[in-house]
Amino acid sequence: MNVRLTKEQRIKVLNSTDIYAIMQQVLLRENKIRRNQEHFWVVGLNHANKVLFVELIGLGAHNRVNADPPDVFRMAIYKLASQLILVHNHPSGNLKVTDADILFTDHMLKAGKLLQIEVLDHLVITETDYTSFGDQGVMDELKKSGLFEIMGPEKQELEAFKLETERKRAEKEKAISIAKSLKASGMSDADIKKHTGLSLKVIGGLKG
Repeated sequence: MNVRLTKEQRIKVLNSTDIYAIMQQVLLRENKIRRNQEHFWVVGLNHANKVLFVELIGLGAHNRVNADPPDVFRMAIYKLASQLILVHNHPSGNLKVTDADILFTDHMLKAGKLLQIEVLDHLVITETDYTSFGDQGVMDELKKSGLFEIMGPEKQELEAFKLETERKRAEKEKAISIAKSLKASGMSDADIKKHTGLSLKVIGGLKG
């Protein structure tokens, strides 16, 4: 689920503090019941470190949430992000990094290397504080770990996934281009929807 960001939140990120400032606000927007669940977000950046999107890709139990490489990288490929920051919250308030957190991060780091999308950091956050894998040197250590080197079937699956996601993005961009032309010609939004398959919400936001 794409998280709506304010203009002020679409900033150039300089460090982990900048990311936490955004993600703390995102977390505190949730009601108290939802904050007692573990959330997993992906923050996408362009090559200039500007925030492109924040996507909630998992909402789990009070102490765990699961995510796979396609979940993590789909929006990044679609939005042409070149860098990612992983973020999840610990509802317990404990900022201690678990072995499972480290193994998961290592897996995503290696998958990102194959997809040419760099995983810069992973933040564990609470309502009042955070821990950064990058600041602790964990990301540098994982780059040298030798674990989760992507090969064989998983490599083929990830490459196929990237191509399919890029194809879908290209198809939508083509449909939007056609919709803009039809809108400029005076065609109704309902008829444009029939011709392009785009939603009325997307069509309504286009300028002819």
